[in-house]
Amino acid sequence: MADLTFPDGLRYSAEHEWVARAADDSVVRVGITDFAQDSLGDVVYVDSPALGDTVTAGEACGEVESTKSVSDLIAPVSGEVVAVNEALEDAPESLNSSPYEDGWIFEVRLADPAEVDALMDAPAYRAAVESEGA
Repeated sequence: MADLTFPDGLRYSAEHEWVARAADDSVVRVGITDFAQDSLGDVVYVDSPALGDTVTAGEACGEVESTKSVSDLIAPVSGEVVAVNEALEDAPESLNSSPYEDGWIFEVRLADPAEVDALMDAPAYRAAVESEGA
């Protein structure tokens, strides 16, 4: 637990996804947290939503496959997918080595920007992870 990072300035879902606001407040970048990648183990494949897909907060929109398991990627916000990290096709391990930078998964044009504010901040997410017994 001590080695995990919880960057300030991001928002976090209970399903262990992070959201970062872009320069344009209507678009956010989404990925899985350091805790999620650590729990999954070595990521070998990422099935992300496609460009133009509509994702709905709280619903599965893809999968992350590791050497240990396959986990649903749960959309933390609703909106239209406007970018996908295509580098993950050749380097899915970026989710392990750089979950908050190179390992981002997709970007969404928000249907409701208030959904971001409803997510946890870094201290609240850290407390949630610690309460899970991590």
